[in-house]
Amino acid sequence: MSESEELARLAELHDRGVLTDEEFSRAKARVLGGAFYPHDIPVVGALNALRRTRYDRWFGGVCGGIGRSTDTPPWVWRLIFTLLVLCGGTGFLAYLLLWLFVPIEPLLVRSA
Repeated sequence: MSESEELARLAELHDRGVLTDEEFSRAKARVLGGAFYPHDIPVVGALNALRRTRYDRWFGGVCGGIGRSTDTPPWVWRLIFTLLVLCGGTGFLAYLLLWLFVPIEPLLVRSA
């Protein structure tokens, strides 16, 4: 439902007497000021910050990047992906997709 449709519905409820003046003003403020942005959710923010590492890598840097994001050692993630490869190959598919879709961290340039 769009913002204008929501405001029209609230105005209709207020006109019919279902909402008091105070309830109407609070609901209107919530609709106008309560825009929902998915990146405000911590999990989404963490996923958007996920980067493959350039320095702690064996193949694509996926496990090093996940380890850095989750504050766990990369060997734990390497073990998890290896076990998933042995269990039907899902680890290979997951690793491949992460390798393709997770961007690599920017190159650090040191100034002299």
